[in-house]
Amino acid sequence: MAKIISLVNQKGGVGKTTTSINLAAALGKEGKKTLLIDLDPQGNASNGLGLNTNDFEHDIYDVITKSCPIEQAIIKTKFKNLSIIPATINLAGVDVEFVKKMLEDNSFKQNEQLKEALNEVKDKFDYIIIDCQPSLGISTMNALVASNSVIIPVQCEYFALEGIAQLLNSIILVQNKMNTELRIEGVLLTMLDGRTNIGLEIIEEVRKCFKSKVFNTIIPRLVRLVEAPSHGKPISDYDPTSRATLAYENLAKEVISRNGD
Repeated sequence: MAKIISLVNQKGGVGKTTTSINLAAALGKEGKKTLLIDLDPQGNASNGLGLNTNDFEHDIYDVITKSCPIEQAIIKTKFKNLSIIPATINLAGVDVEFVKKMLEDNSFKQNEQLKEALNEVKDKFDYIIIDCQPSLGISTMNALVASNSVIIPVQCEYFALEGIAQLLNSIILVQNKMNTELRIEGVLLTMLDGRTNIGLEIIEEVRKCFKSKVFNTIIPRLVRLVEAPSHGKPISDYDPTSRATLAYENLAKEVISRNGD
């Protein structure tokens, strides 16, 4: 049965989608059957694996609104052991639609749509990675309700911890009300520029706050890592010798180790 992990941070530009793509690909290369779910209406994770809207008929919006069975939205990629459910701009309106339904039904069942869908396929995968949009709206709440754990990417830059308290409060809310099994898988330090002192200071500060929850792996800031999505490839295929490739390989191994696989 799949371990379901959401990558969440309402602060944009922290390397969340980059990590979703490359962690999922690295898990696949480690022999784990992996499903990547693009839950961001910008569709960057989908584009980053070389997909465009002409390549598929159904997306995650269709799944969580029950317009199609989840199996029909899953696309096998050309990368080892990696499948994806893509996203399109259709997803942008889901929060408004779900709020309306919540008010009409006087219930919070709309937060469980993704969980119900994933129950149909989680026996077919080892890991399900969910790339959430940079907000704490209903689609992100769906991800938290469906997940076993969350990875919080934190960039090694000034104001790195901005908004983290709000995110942690949201996680606690979900734990208390909707998903008592939700845990923090780990805090991932990203976008480290080793030439600056601020990066090292942020590492120290984050480790002081989160202690053993911080992954040992740190993702470097590299031009090749930024280039890879525009070529529709994870970094491991775009530049196998890159330091970022090694970093995501190490992250995948840490995730696997933390889950006793």
